[in-house]
Amino acid sequence: MGNREDLLAGARHCLEEKGYLRTTVRDIATAAKVSMAAIGYHFGSREALLNQALFAAMEEWAAGSGRLAGEGATAGERYADTWDRKIRDFAEMRWLWLASVEAFVHAQSSPELLAILAEGQRRNRRMVAAVLRGVPEAEVTEEDVRSLGSLHIALLSGVMVQTLTDPERAPDGRELLRGLREMTGLLED
Repeated sequence: MGNREDLLAGARHCLEEKGYLRTTVRDIATAAKVSMAAIGYHFGSREALLNQALFAAMEEWAAGSGRLAGEGATAGERYADTWDRKIRDFAEMRWLWLASVEAFVHAQSSPELLAILAEGQRRNRRMVAAVLRGVPEAEVTEEDVRSLGSLHIALLSGVMVQTLTDPERAPDGRELLRGLREMTGLLED
């Protein structure tokens, strides 16, 4: 690996060990076994490097979690199973979710990072709507992006926070499915 790849690997290691906000330039350089100046040369800043490492980890996770599971099962069963996988991921990859929350907090004072996170959210809404509809992303309507995609992303964020805060009492996939069905019943006129 070259310095750039070493820095990305070092930044990921630091995200796993220290999180987004507590990771310093020195931490990354030490983990990557390169000079601190290499960060500026290859990435411009600590923030840009951490963002790239965090986004790469998020994309890696999304690539393995974006499909509904369980051939032969009902749509509800597949949806509940998908939630169970996501909830396991929240526990198993706790560092990733904590770092993403820290990045969100930091983004409130970083317009560049906020713009990147907002664009990622827009892409995720479309991807989720496509998965739920079972169609390619190009076929998803804007209405589905704004409704299905937004609702699912809101659920994802909320369940992630519940799982990180109180894992023993966080909902599982069947409870979420039951809650959605109950809410739908309550909203019917």
